Amino acid sequence: MRKFIFGLVVGFLVIWGFRWFAEKREEAATLEESTALIQKEVNNVRKLIVTEGHFSQVFNYKQTERIFGNLWTTEKKALVVVNAEVQVAFDLGQVSFQLDADNKTLFITSIPPPEIKIFPDLQFYDVAGDYFNPFGAADFNRIKSKVNASINQKIEKSEIKQNAETRLIAELARFYVLTNSLGWKLVYENTEILSENDLKVLELD
Repeated sequence: MRKFIFGLVVGFLVIWGFRWFAEKREEAATLEESTALIQKEVNNVRKLIVTEGHFSQVFNYKQTERIFGNLWTTEKKALVVVNAEVQVAFDLGQVSFQLDADNKTLFITSIPPPEIKIFPDLQFYDVAGDYFNPFGAADFNRIKSKVNASINQKIEKSEIKQNAETRLIAELARFYVLTNSLGWKLVYENTEILSENDLKVLELD
């Protein structure tokens, strides 16, 4: 009777051991498969999100200069009509990720600032100067610099940048959906992303 019970116990332990080993192998295979799938998505996210817009503005340029010991004042001026095409882009290939397979966590370690490109078309009207203070290359460069600075300020307050950020967040939301479905965590700047709404408050700059 004792031999029978002993054999039964041994048989049970053997069966339990096989099942435990099989479950661990399956768990390891699932973890490896999940890690590979997330790594593949990270590698496939190499693309550029570009949002385009248009700005029009009119500038009055004026520059005065005193010569001959302040005895004479010269002035030059111009009316500048600006039509500018603008691009706000996020390069997803520059987003940095880190995989922690042991803790089933995908870290977003950095998000690059947007790339802003301005293509201004400047039309000059009523350009006026004089012999002692003529229009020159320095004036055109100064005007272009002021135009770009002004448009940059407008971009910061415009829907163009907001739309670009919305598209970026929509792309990052794919990683939340993927990690959540696989039982992983998504973390950005030491904060776990618990819902897609959490992505909307990311500091992107």
